Amino acid sequence: MNKDKMSLALAVLILTIIFIMFANPLAIVGVGERGVKVTLGRVSPQSFSEGVHFVTPFISKIKVMNVKTQKVNISTEVYTKDIQQAKISYVVNFNLQPENAYKMYRQVGMNYVDTILMPAVEGIIKDVVGKWNAQDLVANRASATKEILNKIQTQMKVRYVNVTSFQIIDIDYSDVFERAIESKVTAEQDALKAKNKTLQVQEEAKQKLISAQAEAQSMKIRATALSQNKALVEYEAVKKWDGKLPEYMLGNSIPFINLNNKK
Repeated sequence: MNKDKMSLALAVLILTIIFIMFANPLAIVGVGERGVKVTLGRVSPQSFSEGVHFVTPFISKIKVMNVKTQKVNISTEVYTKDIQQAKISYVVNFNLQPENAYKMYRQVGMNYVDTILMPAVEGIIKDVVGKWNAQDLVANRASATKEILNKIQTQMKVRYVNVTSFQIIDIDYSDVFERAIESKVTAEQDALKAKNKTLQVQEEAKQKLISAQAEAQSMKIRATALSQNKALVEYEAVKKWDGKLPEYMLGNSIPFINLNNKK
C-alpha cells in the first residue's frame, strides 16, 4: 500500500514537472525590463515590473521589453541648403518609457526602434540640415545638434520613447567640396594677413608722422625762445662746448661766449 502511494506521489511530481516545463505558468521579468501580459491576444493595460509573475498556461503569456538606455550609432545621407550631399554620422541614446511599455507593444510591437524611432530621427536630421549651407553647417554644428535633439525629444515623447542625447560625430562631404572649402579658407586667411599687414604699416606711418610733428613743434618753440633770450643762446652753446678753447683766432673774431665777468 505504501509502495502504491509512493509511486502515485512520484507520478504526480513527474507530471507536475512536465506540466511546468511545457505549460510554463511562470514568467520572469529581469532588471531593466518591463513585462507586457497578453491574454488570448488582448494586451493588459499595465506594465509588469521586475520579478516573477504567474500566468494562465496556454492562455496568457508575458512579453518582455527592454527599458534600459540604448544607443544607436549610425549614419545617413542628407543634402544641405546649397545642394551639397553629406554623410552625417551620429549617436542617439534613448529608452522606452517603463510605464508605457504595454502601450508601445499594443500600438507598435517589439521592434519600435526600426519602426518609429529611426525613421523619425532621420527625417528630423534631413529637415534641420536642409536649412544650412554646407560650410555654415560645419561652423554651426552645435546649433544644428541642439535643434535636432529638441525636435526628436518632442516628437518621440508622445510615442513613449525618451531620447536622452543626440550627437553629430562627423559631417563628411565629397572630396571635391572639401578641397574647395580648404582653398577658400586659405584665401580668407591670406587676405586677413594682408589686411593686418596694411594696418600695421599705416599705424607705423601714423606714429612717424606724429613723432615728426612733435619734433617740429619742439624746434619751433626752441627757436622762438632762443630768438627772444640772448642768455639762453649762450647756455645752449655751453651745452654743446667740449671744454677746449680755440688755439688761435683770426681777425676780429669774437669768442662764441663772453668769458669776462662784468662788474
